[in-house]
Amino acid sequence: MSIAEQFLTHAVDNQAPPLQNYNSYLSDLALREAVAREGGGWAEAHLSEFGAVAGGEMVALGYAANENKPKLKAYDRYGHRIDEIEFHPAYHRVMQLGMQYGVHAFAWRNADKPGAHVARAAVSYLHNQAESGTSCPLTMTHSAAPALMKTPALAARWLPKIHSTEYDPRLLPMEQKTGCTMGMGMTEKQGGSDVRANTTKAYRQADGSYEIVGHKWFFSAPMCDAWLVLAYVDAGLSCFLMPKLRPDGSRNAIRVQRLKDKLGDWSNASSEVEFLGAYAELVGAEGRGVSTILEMVALTRLDCMIGSSSLMRQATVQALHHARYRKAFGKLLIDQPLMRNVLADLALETEAATALTMRVARAVDASPRDEGEAAFARIATAIGKFWICKRCPPLVNEAQECLGGAGYVEDGPMPRLYRQAPLNSIWEGSGNIQCLDVLRAVGKEPETREALFAELLSARGAHADLDREIHWLTQAFDDRATLELRSRMVVERLALALQAAILLRAGNDDVAATWCSSRLGGEHGLNYGTLSAQAPLDALLARAFVDG
Repeated sequence: MSIAEQFLTHAVDNQAPPLQNYNSYLSDLALREAVAREGGGWAEAHLSEFGAVAGGEMVALGYAANENKPKLKAYDRYGHRIDEIEFHPAYHRVMQLGMQYGVHAFAWRNADKPGAHVARAAVSYLHNQAESGTSCPLTMTHSAAPALMKTPALAARWLPKIHSTEYDPRLLPMEQKTGCTMGMGMTEKQGGSDVRANTTKAYRQADGSYEIVGHKWFFSAPMCDAWLVLAYVDAGLSCFLMPKLRPDGSRNAIRVQRLKDKLGDWSNASSEVEFLGAYAELVGAEGRGVSTILEMVALTRLDCMIGSSSLMRQATVQALHHARYRKAFGKLLIDQPLMRNVLADLALETEAATALTMRVARAVDASPRDEGEAAFARIATAIGKFWICKRCPPLVNEAQECLGGAGYVEDGPMPRLYRQAPLNSIWEGSGNIQCLDVLRAVGKEPETREALFAELLSARGAHADLDREIHWLTQAFDDRATLELRSRMVVERLALALQAAILLRAGNDDVAATWCSSRLGGEHGLNYGTLSAQAPLDALLARAFVDG
């Protein structure tokens, strides 16, 4: 035996290869079916093309963008205040791809086609699996459009720029740029979700513009070209568009105090800022700031659903991929009965989340033309945002466990997915806020309850467990005195029933019946991997990650 052979301690085998160069759209049968079912099938070619990019080039870019966090450059070398954020080239490339394929504007650029919001939701779903941090500015750019349309003059100037497919990070006046991004500044230290507690003030100037003095505790994202912000005038809390540059081309009086040191979302910069007489223009009417910016929040909450369901998908895909290659105790993991139960359960949960997300996207799409769909969108967005975002962290952790110790080290994607998983349950209103929004909608807009139950009743008779759940839900709102206290239970069961109704109408009996019996019928434990022995595991796994 040679010296070299004596020191050969082991050969590397029984390891899964990296998951790369796959099509994250074509391999996702549940997503493809949901897109077609909800009216976005005409975008199949676009989604397939982007799926190859998201499962190919963007995978490596996602690693690089998160390994190299953004840095605040408050001053230039001469001491001039610049408040700039420095990003790794990978971040800029991901932003370029995101805008090229329309994460920020696909729905608006195809507004004449029914299902445009469904197709755009699928674009975002694919993008977010590869790199989540860039989804923040792209989401806010997408969702700013309805708020800006409250002021046609602003919309005429800004919408062509924020609907451009060109990513242009240069510091230039909006008129000179090929494309712009839009952020948001709502919350302050003393108030958080209670924006009525804000203290930032806006002062009207002789030319009709405003100067804003105050602060924002979370200002996302400070690299954008403009932001929608809330500030008080005499008439009450109002919404303003605050550009990065003043009309004369000078820097606006926005001072970045620091970047947030966040649990996850590392590629994206979130900041704390002060406004020292910052130039801004009114959006909508004075005193109507909350209702104006809620036009934006409604869409960003849908994107929270998209973000969480897509993280669940990517975590499930990583677990499935690992299990197809890794052997333990003489078998591939995917052939081990208990692991099959876990993987099938993860796939089932992910499909249900995706189905509800795309159904809400269809309601948003149809809202301008259909009052019933508009009412459904208002209440189902809060229900879905509450539930799907809550389900994401435990699912990602379970998928992480499928990889064992390899799922806990930063060489792979699972730690990044795990850090990202809690974000959407907090962003744009935490769980309690969503439950209170459901109660508010039911109490003040009876049409939302009618639309909600119409959706549930459309599947009545298809499964006994859903029929029993609908009966319970019809009675759940009766005790108004304790309804707020019970609202988490009510909203949770509404979400599960909605997912059941959507899956039943989708027509795959294996998926729908297993969902109803496990989530509504009690044939499931508190953990994943507790499906019954009669569950069609083979069928669930066969559709979970197809060749693509």
